[in-house]
Amino acid sequence: MGLLAGLGAYGHHSGWKLPKFSAFASNGVAARDDWCEEHAVPESQCVECNPDLLPRGKDYGWCKEHGVQNCPLEHPDVAQVKKRPETAEEDSQRAAQALASAPRPENNAVCKNYRRRIQFASLEAVKKAGVDVALVDRQPIVESISANGQITYDQTRFASLSSRLPGTVWHVEKNVGDQVRAGEVLALVDAAEVGRAKTGLIQALAQEELQRKVVSRLDTLSSQGIVPGRQWQTAQTEYVQARARLLSAQQALGNLGLSVNVEQLRGLPEEKLAERLRLLGLPGQHIQQLSPDETTANLLPVKAPMDGIIVARQVVAGEVVDSSRVLFQLADTSRMWLTLNVSVEDAGRIVLGQPVRFRPDGSRDEVSGTLVWISTTADQQTRMVTVRAELPNPKGQLRNETFGAGRIVLREEQEAIVVPNEAIHWEGCCHVVFVRDKGYFDKPDSPKAFHIRTVRLGAGHRPEGLVGGTFTEVVAGVLPGEVLAAKGSDVLRAELLKNNLGEGCCAVK
Repeated sequence: MGLLAGLGAYGHHSGWKLPKFSAFASNGVAARDDWCEEHAVPESQCVECNPDLLPRGKDYGWCKEHGVQNCPLEHPDVAQVKKRPETAEEDSQRAAQALASAPRPENNAVCKNYRRRIQFASLEAVKKAGVDVALVDRQPIVESISANGQITYDQTRFASLSSRLPGTVWHVEKNVGDQVRAGEVLALVDAAEVGRAKTGLIQALAQEELQRKVVSRLDTLSSQGIVPGRQWQTAQTEYVQARARLLSAQQALGNLGLSVNVEQLRGLPEEKLAERLRLLGLPGQHIQQLSPDETTANLLPVKAPMDGIIVARQVVAGEVVDSSRVLFQLADTSRMWLTLNVSVEDAGRIVLGQPVRFRPDGSRDEVSGTLVWISTTADQQTRMVTVRAELPNPKGQLRNETFGAGRIVLREEQEAIVVPNEAIHWEGCCHVVFVRDKGYFDKPDSPKAFHIRTVRLGAGHRPEGLVGGTFTEVVAGVLPGEVLAAKGSDVLRAELLKNNLGEGCCAVK
């Protein structure tokens, strides 16, 4: 009878319902009576059921500019820190640049979950749930587009050199790996056409000198009426023709790279004139080394058009060559080209002048350069867009036809606001973090509550050399100094979603 009486008393008190699991966590009937089943904390401590225990701050609602509710950048008083933070203008500028530089994940403007608080019954309950916290921090971040890259010579500083005329290689001056200056002789070619061009200049110069003297003499005689004007005109015409032939002969040598100053040749004795033209185009140090008896007038120098290094030599003395035969390849390796292939979508985010960083395969060093060209077409097969950067190479560590990892830097911040990835959650329509209440440790019985805060995410970030602990930039939603649930924060997300079942994430509580 006593047992039946007790059972009847419990059924009357509980409405004849079986107790939930959470009820067993309380101590005795009194604890069970003081238990909030919905929020799994003592009802007398439940801040959701008794808002006066932890008054909510002013609800600022949706921030259209930054895409979060209760935006700390606009309203720093929402930050869960003891001292009201002073948001720096730089933070607002960083947020604006981050939102403008790339599409960012968006939140639902009508979501009401930010009004919720997730509460634990005690510090022991937090520890038992395995929840650990992390500080909202500032760290440098680099937002970039990654792509595999190939290093090649700068084609504006690369030359394939040939002889201007057919002939026989008389002497080779340089070898692969030699550093050369612009104008240095790489090889000498014995070309018969050079000798004919020099002979043509001597003949044209002599003819022009003769016709000039004739005209000079007839000028005096014509003015005295001794010779008819027609004879003077004929002589004048022949002088003009002789001068034209001289200019043509001079130009023929100039086209071969053998520039000559005709005025310096006038009046020279025949032997001096022949000697001057025989060594035309040869530097002084070469002239001193050549034997007058063995040196022909047919020598045509192959010269370096720029400073650089000989990267290929394909000739030896005695070979017969022509203008189609490449004898040397010369490259200025102080600057190299980096070619990258990016997706069509990423190509829309890059502009000329952006910084580019490249790490060659097998190297730990990164080289920085500048984006200088973006292709106007996409590859028909891969649908990738080719872009090119110029990289300085003063030490020669970059080598032609090598590969590596490249990054086109879209944005770089030294003081970005970052949080651990494990602190960020998607709850159905918004990215959220759980911010620990600023009064968490004020008193032993202070509510152990976490505020739900929507956040706008920016660039991902992994500190150099760190294997784990990846961070993500938060464009808006939290401020440095706030404390978040990080490790084990899935427990809070599960509690949030549990209370949203059947209502959707945008339900108004």
